[in-house]
Amino acid sequence: MTIRCDMCRAVSRASDALGESVDMVRTFLCRQLAPDGGFQGRDGRSDLYYTVFGLEASLALNAVSCDRVARYLDRFGTGESLDFVHLACLARCRANLSEIRGEAVDARTREDMAERLQQHRARDGGFNAAVPAERGTAYGCFLALGAWQDLGIDCPDPNGIAASIQSLQMPDGGYANEVTMAASATAATAAAICVLHYLNRPIPESAVHWLQEQAQPQGGFMAIRLHAGPATPDLLSTATALHALSLAEGLVDDMREKHLDYLDSLWTSLGGFRGHWADDVVDCEYTYYGLLSLGCLAK
Repeated sequence: MTIRCDMCRAVSRASDALGESVDMVRTFLCRQLAPDGGFQGRDGRSDLYYTVFGLEASLALNAVSCDRVARYLDRFGTGESLDFVHLACLARCRANLSEIRGEAVDARTREDMAERLQQHRARDGGFNAAVPAERGTAYGCFLALGAWQDLGIDCPDPNGIAASIQSLQMPDGGYANEVTMAASATAATAAAICVLHYLNRPIPESAVHWLQEQAQPQGGFMAIRLHAGPATPDLLSTATALHALSLAEGLVDDMREKHLDYLDSLWTSLGGFRGHWADDVVDCEYTYYGLLSLGCLAK
């Protein structure tokens, strides 16, 4: 199983939790599909990053045809003009379309994209959006491993990725995204757990325990541990934490209903999810995270 496939399966399970509201989500996703075939970001323009979320949610819920999206992806070739994040997004989108259409991406395209991906290898064996880089980041390793999987090419030196991830673990058990950060972060810890899982490396119990502790009494997960002031959960942290804990078999059952209540508080009549309570914009990314969260909590 791959990062992409596991996340897609979780998103597809959200339809049962949505019930009759699933049609509202489909309508919302259709509205987010731009005339050029990409999915719109917060600025109203199509973007590869948002297309990942819009496409996968649409495929899971049978919302839109993939033909227009395929034409949008064709304009990017082998990703020669893309940064690291968007290169990984292109690989993931193409893998989704390849799977649904039963047509493999040609070997030359995959090899060219893999070569560009390798340029973001840090000297410690991890991956970093910056080039050159001494150290990898948790997010960079997560994106790179997923991209290698989506290209259908074995990632070279998986031990280097594992070592880079392990170097980011903090004394409290969580993980920082990069070595310059002084505190563990929920999304970074979730990314680290996912990478270790798919590399078949042991997941430290301390990391699972730290992630569990980021759950808030009212439901949802906070981004970082605050030693003073109120802790406010957000949907990105919630979705990534729930997904990582489901992989590590660390979901706490007695929090399930509270997490569902939190998700309900972010649901809107537009058919999508907000990113947090103060957010007044509904987009493909957070709608995907809402669906991912629901799927992880589904029994």
